[in-house]
Amino acid sequence: MITLQNVTKRYNGKDGYGPAVISNLSLTVRRNEKIALIGANGAGKSTLLNLISGMDRPTLGAITRQCNVSWPLGLTGGFQGSLTGAQNVRFVARIHGVSESDLAERTAFVKAFSELGDALDHPVKSYSTGMRSRLAFALSLAFDFDMYLVDELTAVGDAAFRKKSREAFRSVVTKAGLVMVSHDEATLKSFCDSALWLHEGQAHRFDSVDEALACYLAHPR
Repeated sequence: MITLQNVTKRYNGKDGYGPAVISNLSLTVRRNEKIALIGANGAGKSTLLNLISGMDRPTLGAITRQCNVSWPLGLTGGFQGSLTGAQNVRFVARIHGVSESDLAERTAFVKAFSELGDALDHPVKSYSTGMRSRLAFALSLAFDFDMYLVDELTAVGDAAFRKKSREAFRSVVTKAGLVMVSHDEATLKSFCDSALWLHEGQAHRFDSVDEALACYLAHPR
């Protein structure tokens, strides 16, 4: 379970703190919930995912995590460019407590699933955007999380690779919780059974994705 208590998030501006992106938000995400995160651009969807994951800290309030939470999947900017893909995999694995004896197995999985081949031994700064996305997606599947956070995750590649990726991710999240951001309504409806609509710094909970989308679309932005 993940609990947010009176969480406010502001970012520094030229004249000090800017307006609150998230304002005095209290929220509980229960284990195994599949939640779509809906809102206009700038509503704070990615900010909320970063706060939940621990990649960012609230300006005020507290966040409690009683489960193993992923980084926001879809994020490809966290790699160290001067390291190879394999070295990045091993670095992330060590951070998440993977033993030295299991590192080779995790790296082999990422290499096979990403279909990067020998490129996994080249520096990530030489990768195309698509190659980075493949690496990030495969790496996310190499760990078992209790709660997956997804920020516009799109599996690149040909139709066969996209199909393989979607099926693999669906299998993973049947055993875990999910908070997903996507502009694709079909994807949200396919993976999620409830929703949060972010509006003016607050999250409004809905029992169905359709209800949340209807409210969001009906509200002037």
